[in-house]
Amino acid sequence: MTLRIAILGGGIGGLAAAAFLHRAGLSCTVYEQASALTEIGAGLVAAPNTARLLRRLGVFEQFREHAVRLDVGWEFRRWQDGTVLSSEDLTTACERLYGEHTWTVHRADLLNVIRSRVPSESIRLGHRCAGVDLDGSPLRLRFADGRTVEADVVIGADGIHSVVRGALAGSAAAAYSGMCSFRALLPAAKAPAFARRPAQTLWIGPGRHLVHYPVSAGRLINLVAIAPAGGYTVESWTAAATLEELLAEFGGWDARLTALIRAADAPARWALLDRPPLTRWSHGGATLLGDAAHPMFPFYGQGAAQAIEDAAVLARCLAENPHNPSQALLGYERSRIPRTTMLQQVSHTRSGVNHLPDGPEQQRRDQAFAGQDPLVANGWIYGYDPDSDV
Repeated sequence: MTLRIAILGGGIGGLAAAAFLHRAGLSCTVYEQASALTEIGAGLVAAPNTARLLRRLGVFEQFREHAVRLDVGWEFRRWQDGTVLSSEDLTTACERLYGEHTWTVHRADLLNVIRSRVPSESIRLGHRCAGVDLDGSPLRLRFADGRTVEADVVIGADGIHSVVRGALAGSAAAAYSGMCSFRALLPAAKAPAFARRPAQTLWIGPGRHLVHYPVSAGRLINLVAIAPAGGYTVESWTAAATLEELLAEFGGWDARLTALIRAADAPARWALLDRPPLTRWSHGGATLLGDAAHPMFPFYGQGAAQAIEDAAVLARCLAENPHNPSQALLGYERSRIPRTTMLQQVSHTRSGVNHLPDGPEQQRRDQAFAGQDPLVANGWIYGYDPDSDV
């Protein structure tokens, strides 16, 4: 019997699952509600644990054509005057420690690279899922236009508002975190020299921070800012903000940073939502992946990475036990839940570290930064290999 696998969601996690499944010899179909596969969220950091899996998927050379290899990572700067609190020299140490470099990339470029490993006939656009019946055999997906699909395995890669998560774990709404995120891009030609460096730079200060790095082979500079949300509760990557709103969040900060913000295009803004970790992802032949399973704050830059790791582990578990998919999915979640839960937790607490008000606690933090080597300390993140873990 051929295993019928349905993936809900055509983002990075859903397409990575399809790519790894096809690599393992398993056919699947991706159902995406949008009429085209696009990514809006600008840039992301591809640490060694991401690069390792892109190489294994056979897309690394294509990826590096669009990415930027970082020489400096986690460069923390003080909000008021840009004093460098700590930084990582990634030039040789990253590959020596983990066998791969750290890169930055536009999300759309990464999506296209992964999509190149998914047969076009395996992608169905314009399919908005309205419900999932997990109690029968086979499982049944219902779409908004009245169509239905039967499957032996359903993978919910449909984001933080996942229909599959609702069916598996209940429909409790995500909580507002009290923080919001701004994102903006600007042409590298308009950016000052310090922002064009192959570096991931974080300016940290009371209640907020801003990170910037080059993407799109160095042609663009990506800006991401985390600030208090106030009464803002719109959770959409297409929600627009103004430069004046973003500048107001960083009034009084180093003039070099505010000049960089002024050079950016109109930013997007959305509220950061929060969900506690789940202790179970699967029920019978249905499971979760990526943000549907483990949404996390962006403070470690591991959201997309963990979705790609999920995809690699899930494909291997199903390939090794295709005649008992429910058992394969239990193996998948046993492998992944402890790691993703830990990342959710450390990402959750990081805002308190980055956003300390000036004072004795902030001074102790800055002194601690000077003595830390995040590249080594985060080895449990960057050194992970799904093939060794499963």
